[in-house]
Amino acid sequence: MTGKTIVRVQAELFDAATECAVLTDGRCDLGALVTFTGLCRDEGGVLQSLEIEHYPGMAEDEIKRIVADTRERWPVQDILVIHRFGMITPGEPIVLVATTGLHRGEAFNAAEFLMDFLKTEAPFWKKQHLKAKGVGGWVSAKKEDEDAAEKWLAPHKPSEKPEIIPIIKQAEAKPA
Repeated sequence: MTGKTIVRVQAELFDAATECAVLTDGRCDLGALVTFTGLCRDEGGVLQSLEIEHYPGMAEDEIKRIVADTRERWPVQDILVIHRFGMITPGEPIVLVATTGLHRGEAFNAAEFLMDFLKTEAPFWKKQHLKAKGVGGWVSAKKEDEDAAEKWLAPHKPSEKPEIIPIIKQAEAKPA
């Protein structure tokens, strides 16, 4: 069963617990809820705010494409992605990714995959506003974000399970 897919791009603050309750309230079929909330850092006390811009419509479409790819890879039940735009101050949430599944592994992998590709593929741009100097520069893409997304590009077969090799303790042989 494929559950809910919720994708929102908004300026308003969100409450992660309230948003996730939409996925879990009254549900007894789930074994996992995995969430990631990305927060605005103060960058060592120098950042006043972070201005996030996006292409309306295109951002939502790209997030939905990433969600569809996620669903092809893992049998998750529900997916929630909220990404903010506008002026965001340190400590405020920027992004929420939540996945539910029957088991934790698929929910963790799906959430990590979603976040890795949101960082590298979704059309959002960040401009720093500094306390001392006013407007800073645009935030460049980071190599570690590209590397994180690249690990998922290896061929995959969702139905294939990794080989599990049992570890068996052997009783010490007693001398005869």
